[in-house]
Amino acid sequence: MTAQAASRARLLQLLEPAVTATGFDLEDVTVAAAGKRRVVRVVVDRDGGVDLDDVADVARAVSDLLDADPDLLQGAYVLEVTSPGVDRPLTQPRHWRRAEGRLVKATLPDEVLTGRVTSSTDTEVTLDVDGSPRTLLQAQVTKAVVQVEFSKQEGEA
Repeated sequence: MTAQAASRARLLQLLEPAVTATGFDLEDVTVAAAGKRRVVRVVVDRDGGVDLDDVADVARAVSDLLDADPDLLQGAYVLEVTSPGVDRPLTQPRHWRRAEGRLVKATLPDEVLTGRVTSSTDTEVTLDVDGSPRTLLQAQVTKAVVQVEFSKQEGEA
């Protein structure tokens, strides 16, 4: 394991309980050099989404932990707390659950499907593909990403 991977693993282990205590899932942590400082990006999500007040709550909890251990980042840092972008891959059952109603492109070993997520469990997801339901095992999906839609669905305001 590289030093960078070990540092990331340590940060994930340190931050996950604090983020979970604020009611969020810790999706990712990255640290990147930015001049003399480091940028710590913490990606969080939860059912119902994330708003600015939520980001502030998580940022306070994370900042308190990082400040308590000055050797962890060894110097000045900038903290960014954000929610996942639309291009985040769907890799966990919670990602599929949060994508219900959204259009998704799912890559399987032998085909690529585009359909709307109608339901999901911890192991399966059902897509509406051109009006027909297709149930997929999440473990068989090699890549899945929500598709950006620019036109409104029927019934949307």
